[in-house]
Amino acid sequence: MSTTPNRLEIQRHAQDYWQIVRNRLGLIFLAFLLVFSVAAIITYIMPRKYVGRVEMVIERVQSDARVIGHMGDALAVSTDGFLKTQFEILSKRKTLDRVVDKLDLVARWNAPNKAAAAGKLMGNLEPQSSMKSDFITLEYFDEDAKLAADIANSIAESYKETRLALDNERTDKALAQITAQITAKEEQATQALAKVLDIKKRLGIVEMPGSVGRAANQDDVSTPESSSLVDTIKDVSRIQREIRDMTAQIEQLRSLQGDDLIRQAGELRVENETIKKLGPTYQDLLISQKNLGNAGLGPKHPTMKGIADSILQTRGMLLEAAEDYRKNLTFRVETAQKQLTEAERMRDNQKDTSIQAQTDHQEFLAAQREWEILRQDVTRLKDTLSQKQIDQQMTKTPVTVYQAAEPGSAPVKPNVRLHLLLGGVVGLLCGLGLAFFLEYLDTSVKSMDEVESIMGVPVLAVIPKGVGILHRSSGVTPDAEAYRILRTNIEFNRKDMSANCISVVSGSPGEGKSTTMVNLATVCAQAGYTTLIIDADMRRPRQHTFFDVPHNFGLSNYLTGNVPLEEVVVQTQVDNLYLLPSGIMPADCASLLNSQKFTDLIADMKSRFDLVLIDSPPILGVSDASVLSAEADMTLIVVQHRKIPRHILGRVKQAIEQVGGSIVGVALNRVDIRSDSNYSYQTTYYGYYHNTPNYDDAPKGTRQTSSRKQRKAKDASEPRSQRGNTGGDDVF
Repeated sequence: MSTTPNRLEIQRHAQDYWQIVRNRLGLIFLAFLLVFSVAAIITYIMPRKYVGRVEMVIERVQSDARVIGHMGDALAVSTDGFLKTQFEILSKRKTLDRVVDKLDLVARWNAPNKAAAAGKLMGNLEPQSSMKSDFITLEYFDEDAKLAADIANSIAESYKETRLALDNERTDKALAQITAQITAKEEQATQALAKVLDIKKRLGIVEMPGSVGRAANQDDVSTPESSSLVDTIKDVSRIQREIRDMTAQIEQLRSLQGDDLIRQAGELRVENETIKKLGPTYQDLLISQKNLGNAGLGPKHPTMKGIADSILQTRGMLLEAAEDYRKNLTFRVETAQKQLTEAERMRDNQKDTSIQAQTDHQEFLAAQREWEILRQDVTRLKDTLSQKQIDQQMTKTPVTVYQAAEPGSAPVKPNVRLHLLLGGVVGLLCGLGLAFFLEYLDTSVKSMDEVESIMGVPVLAVIPKGVGILHRSSGVTPDAEAYRILRTNIEFNRKDMSANCISVVSGSPGEGKSTTMVNLATVCAQAGYTTLIIDADMRRPRQHTFFDVPHNFGLSNYLTGNVPLEEVVVQTQVDNLYLLPSGIMPADCASLLNSQKFTDLIADMKSRFDLVLIDSPPILGVSDASVLSAEADMTLIVVQHRKIPRHILGRVKQAIEQVGGSIVGVALNRVDIRSDSNYSYQTTYYGYYHNTPNYDDAPKGTRQTSSRKQRKAKDASEPRSQRGNTGGDDVF
């Protein structure tokens, strides 16, 4: 819902801006023409210059070489701001001085010194570069086409020589730095190797062939002391395990007796020959005894007795052997305990020795590693030095010229089209800026809305610019319609129908007040109103000039003497229109107009005429207009469009209201409808009457308002002596 108001607001502002342009089109054109002419003159007097253009590619080079630790590359290449640096080199004295000497420009240009010639070179030199490549276009401008080409080629060649010199200087510096680094690294490597040999000799380290490289990269160190410690720790663990096993067997054998002992001894796989041999025999005898018993042999059978004796004898031997084995295990445990104690003592002693040996060996390895790193750095630096020496011996081309400069066939500076286009654009912008600036400074009344806002009364008519005197024109003229609109709006805006005396004033001279009043009186007379014009502007009378009558006998004579009214009122060539000229200017106009006689005159004229129009002086210039506004029933203010300031218009209203005057409205005069489109709808009658040549401009006596008809009807029923308004020739 807010889109339409915003769009209308934008359109309204656009129309206002366009209106400003139209109103000040002459000023804009004048500023445009002035700036464009200046641009054209400057372009014409500028010297014609030819261009020498060289197209080339600049090769990027490595910066000073330096070692970046043992993990970095040997060289660091920096290309930040490369092209910017090359542009600086192109325009520096070191490059341009070679060109000055080579072409003898000091003598050719009659320059005071080499610096001045180099400065001129710099001022006419324009290098350009591509955004994404190292391609450079070198342009030099001069009035001599051949010299421009020669200078451009010489600058490219001088830049090449400068780059070669800089590259050689950079390479020599890099080689010197690398050589110094090699010397320093070799000295450090020698000191590191001496340290390795000293530690090796002090610790008595003997290395196996091929172990140097591996030792330098190892973090865990193995020494003889550490190997012995490992063996001792293994022995301690083994003895502890044997003690646990034997102690367990002893506990098992101690809890067994008789046949259980014999049976468990066999199952425990004890290390006793008697038990190993007799154990199976004893089991076989038991099985044989059981089998013979199952076969029916009794205990007293000789065979059974023999087996029983053998079982008894074998059992005894086994029990004795088991007891001996148990005693033997106890002895072995005691012996193992002694061995364990000794092994633990050896382990503790070897631990301290091994730690010290490893610490010493770590020192050796660190020294050896340092020596290896320095040795590798020396090797890398020597490789870099060799590569740089090879690069230095090779032919280098820091610049590749793809197109040399050739003498031009036509000048390229100044660019006439561009200069004229820029002059036109700048001139147009200056004109527009000046127009809007003057519009900003202009405080005059520019629209009907401003007038109505300041005055608080309506604008009754918009009178176009260039309207002449209506009664002097022949045929149909649409100019009269503006005054008909004014007449109609006055009729409908007056509050009292008997108020028929109107004072016409303006804020300042020259606003068209007198012309507006005479044309208004003309259309009123043509509409059937008996109209009287009183020229009360006795200081600068104008009304008599519109009707070609003398003004040396009129209002001032009537007010200062006993002149009959019939002698000073003149009937004009317009039917129903009468004029009371100003007369000779008196000494005190304000006092004369502020007299009772003038008041009586106004009352008499109001009764005799349908409409009395008083031409007043500017209300802010003299006090006469204030007196006339107080005497009249209504006051019509004539305001010239785009002339009177807004604050002055407010003072006009205040001056009228202070004397008790009643403002009926405002006539906005001299509006240029051709340039001010805001008022085109107010003056559409121009197009409306364009195709009506037979239009009859308000025949006399046919257009009367309802109040006019009412007064006619009233006058018809009254006697002649009581009639206030009869019209025609009966007014006197």
